[in-house]
Amino acid sequence: MTAVDDRPTATVRRPDVAPGKLFIGGQWRAAENGVRFDVVDPSSGSVVTSVARAGKSDVDDAVAAARAALDGWAATPGRQRARILHRVADVVRARADELVATESLDVGKPVSLCRAVDVETTAEQYEYYAALAQSIDGATRQIPIPAHAYTRREPIGVVAAITPFNFPLILSSSKIAPALAAGNTVVHKPAEDTPLSALLMAEILAEAGVPAGVVNVVTGFGSEIGDHLVSHPGVDKVAFTGSTAVGRHAASVAGARLKPMTMELGGNAAHIVFEDADLDKAIGAAIKGFVFNTGQFCMGGPRLLVASSLYDTVVGALADAVPHVPLGDPFDPATVIGPMAGERHLSKVERYVALARAEGGRIVTGGQRVDRDGFFFEPTVIADLPDDSPVVQEEIFGPVLTVQRFGSEDEAVAMANGTSYGLAAGLQTENLARAHRVAARLQAGIVWVNDWAMLDPAIPFGGVKDSGHGREYGPEALASYTRTKSVVISLA
Repeated sequence: MTAVDDRPTATVRRPDVAPGKLFIGGQWRAAENGVRFDVVDPSSGSVVTSVARAGKSDVDDAVAAARAALDGWAATPGRQRARILHRVADVVRARADELVATESLDVGKPVSLCRAVDVETTAEQYEYYAALAQSIDGATRQIPIPAHAYTRREPIGVVAAITPFNFPLILSSSKIAPALAAGNTVVHKPAEDTPLSALLMAEILAEAGVPAGVVNVVTGFGSEIGDHLVSHPGVDKVAFTGSTAVGRHAASVAGARLKPMTMELGGNAAHIVFEDADLDKAIGAAIKGFVFNTGQFCMGGPRLLVASSLYDTVVGALADAVPHVPLGDPFDPATVIGPMAGERHLSKVERYVALARAEGGRIVTGGQRVDRDGFFFEPTVIADLPDDSPVVQEEIFGPVLTVQRFGSEDEAVAMANGTSYGLAAGLQTENLARAHRVAARLQAGIVWVNDWAMLDPAIPFGGVKDSGHGREYGPEALASYTRTKSVVISLA
């Protein structure tokens, strides 16, 4: 059994969360229909608060507010926008305890992870795009006709930002920060499972000086308002992170109106351990790759591919180490693995593990729901599954690692590229030439060598194949929130 740490909580207290309202045009208000829905603490399964359940009329009002604020925000000099974004970062850090407590309660993230990764990354994103906001410019072009030609980079307009349940703070700020830096306004629809930090960030953005209407938050169900927001004639661009299935649908809706769209979708990354790897580093990176955020990480490493000569050694090391990764109350600073975000996510993991057993997979460690309140599942390692198993080929999105063996470098690359996904990949090797050679061959938007999940706002990431298109982070993300206009002035 996995060790469950039940020591008393420390450092960050569970917050008292007030019922949430919509944030539209700088004002807090109930949904027009007056309906609310419950938000559940995944570590206990209990209801912690309720939030407004927006309808289509609320989306209309939010888009109208964003449209009304657009001209003023777009005309605000980049340097002034940068000052406001810097203040956002300052307020995020000043209110870090609130953000940590809210995100941990809402998602089930361990507080230590939430403080070091989610909250700090959010602040860094606003700082990074504050710097880029001051350097948005065009270029003059030399042409053979008697004319002066130059380009302008202009904001696209109103952006619909639709974000998932697993990294609410990070994946909302990865859209809102560059959108604001470029002069756009935003309507944000967070996941219905985890809406609380989006509402707190709306308060923080307003406190930092973001003008009314520039960022609006509508909480509700994608099945009820998602299509309406994506297809809304007042929305100029859609930035979406979520599952591949929902992304396909959203893209079809946006495509009908020819809206530009960036999509970061599902992943099922391969993590290759070559025979010349540093095994201590490799085992540590492999564990981090599949337990980070309780496996609810589209750039996680749920497929471990191991050179045949090391296979038994690596499987044995995982069997020894994984049960000792602390699992328990997310408000305990020692906890590494918290609960799944909800019952439906936990049930999905259970179904895949049951399928692995039915297919003859060897459960090396874990494999069970944890006997306690909340939505906990043991970190699970499964060996000896065939490469065409759905457990290997599909995105499980939980703390489950499959381990397979390979014989040659070519076979490892073929196995790594052998799914429909292409969001992330990684490899462990002490051979520098191999590192560059294999990284170039892997079909993924980001490749890590000798570690996992090395991310920074300056490093773009995104998918190929069924993992989507477009990039988050870096100047590449900023560029996706602008459009280029050419101006040609006759000199004849």
